[in-house]
Amino acid sequence: MANKASFGVFIGRFQPLHIGHEYVIRKSLEQVDRLIVLVGSANVARDPRNPFTYEEREHMIRSAFAYEMAQGQVVVEPLDDHLYSDNAWTAEVQRRVHEIVLAEGNSGFQANGLDDFSISLSGFGKDQSSYYLKMFPAWGNIQIDSQYGTFSSADIRERFFARIPEVPDSILSKGVAEQLHDFKMSDAFKALLAEREYLDAYPAEWGEGPFVTADAVVIQSGHILLVERGRLPGKGLLALPGGFVNRDERVRDAAIRELREETEIGDSKGQIPPAMLASFIEDSRSRIFDAPGRSLRGRIITHAFLFRLPERRKLFKVKGGDDAAHARWYRLGELKPEMLFEDHWSIIEQMADL
Repeated sequence: MANKASFGVFIGRFQPLHIGHEYVIRKSLEQVDRLIVLVGSANVARDPRNPFTYEEREHMIRSAFAYEMAQGQVVVEPLDDHLYSDNAWTAEVQRRVHEIVLAEGNSGFQANGLDDFSISLSGFGKDQSSYYLKMFPAWGNIQIDSQYGTFSSADIRERFFARIPEVPDSILSKGVAEQLHDFKMSDAFKALLAEREYLDAYPAEWGEGPFVTADAVVIQSGHILLVERGRLPGKGLLALPGGFVNRDERVRDAAIRELREETEIGDSKGQIPPAMLASFIEDSRSRIFDAPGRSLRGRIITHAFLFRLPERRKLFKVKGGDDAAHARWYRLGELKPEMLFEDHWSIIEQMADL
């Protein structure tokens, strides 16, 4: 019986790709026929932690492994975040990998489905971000001696997003270094640098938390009410109406207050009073969202409240107020994760059952 075709799986954010990542890819290719590289956080808006889009990171990998990708030895695919559901994330990894493996089987390998192939995970268990290595017990492990180098993508971002940006050419392949040199001249770089400087100054002014916030997930007739952020951080991104809880108010009341301040939500009779808005809250659906890294400003724990407004052809009137550039209704089916601030897409995904 012929040996099974072997596939490796390497998952990372590659923000940016560096020679340590490239080392893992090359060592993995010594042990498998093909390596599937899943580029994580593919569906998030740019921020100082995730500054490069999926397309930009795919280009980095292609510049370093042009031959291997042309030969089909390296297959690169996006992988979305599911911040509040490990099961959803794991299922997406499995689907992506199985689809790729079976697609390769169509060229002559496939006879008994996935049983015709061996699948193994590649990576280093270096920190919390590598916990996924234990989430796929049915897959094997690719043994790599040790981690390459003493640096990380975070170190590169730290030195790159500065008034005098440094591109550490010694730990980046030529194509990636050239891409970063071009990127530092872009408007996107300027916006990210401004956000980075704002976030660096934030703890000195406000502290590191924990802070408590309240967010309103407002649904009406297949639409969701969102505001466009008018200031840093996340200027220009869409967000749920919400904000920090005052010292003298309950969290539920804060959600109602912020909703009224940021959207001026109303009907033909004028702005809807707090008591009526409170009657639209589905208390059983309220939920805490507390991922430690959900905000780059510090440790911020938010309480989300689902406001389910009555179904009607004419949606309630809204108008941007407070620090919102505008407030608008958006069709749920037209939203894209990269349009949303911080983890607000993940909150909507959970609260609106998307």
